[in-house]
Amino acid sequence: MKLSNNLVGFLNFLTFLCSIPIVVAGVWLSKQGNTECEKFLEKPIIILGIFLMIVSLTGFIGSCFRVSWLLWLYLLVMFLLIVVLFGYTIFAFVITNKGAGTVLSDKGYKEYKLGDYSHWLQKRVNSTKNWSKIRSCLSDSKVCSSFQDKYLNDTLSQFYTENLSALQAGCCKPSDDCGFAYESPTVWTKNATVVSTNPDCNAWDNDPKVLCFNCQSCKAGLLDNLKSNWKKTAVVNIVFLIFLIIVYSVGCCAFRNNRRDNYYKQ
Repeated sequence: MKLSNNLVGFLNFLTFLCSIPIVVAGVWLSKQGNTECEKFLEKPIIILGIFLMIVSLTGFIGSCFRVSWLLWLYLLVMFLLIVVLFGYTIFAFVITNKGAGTVLSDKGYKEYKLGDYSHWLQKRVNSTKNWSKIRSCLSDSKVCSSFQDKYLNDTLSQFYTENLSALQAGCCKPSDDCGFAYESPTVWTKNATVVSTNPDCNAWDNDPKVLCFNCQSCKAGLLDNLKSNWKKTAVVNIVFLIFLIIVYSVGCCAFRNNRRDNYYKQ
């Protein structure tokens, strides 16, 4: 058997083995998940695992058992996957090239404004349906309750020096220009003498289930976090894309070997 056929078969066998724990993880989430976030994750994970399993089996059988039509189907799927992944990587870099937190004087954290980010991302979080699910996820993640516990004993001056994450700064406290009086990290008293045009000031509530989850700054903090994660994902995608192109090239060699062998057998 040709080297290219052996290599394609081996790589797809490894991919098949990797797909098994992915499917198992998705099924486990479907049994254990109680929150909106966990329910949202389970289906994509199961679909991804089953997709990898089917594609890897197709490539393994097509290369090792010289089934040309299966190998052709495998190469077609691989080509489409390369095109989609390439398009997604470009898209991820384009929509994350805008937006950054505003550095505040004498503060360890930044302020985040929704208008600084790409219009496509703004449209996603401004959707009432989307944001209700995201807000539920943020509440379930306890991002603000852990924030409250961590900085509970801080004085105002100490709190101002803390290096807060984008989600903590945007969702768990009011904007600095609201002029609220500090009592604890998630408890602030509104000052009647301070007038601000920032709509987030009216959206703030000391209720742990509300806080600033309906604020524009919370949406901006989420986008800043998303932007960072998408850029990391895009870099990983580039490496994976190179790997796929190599496997696709070897698969093309295996396909030619199959056709040549089938021709000589006739």
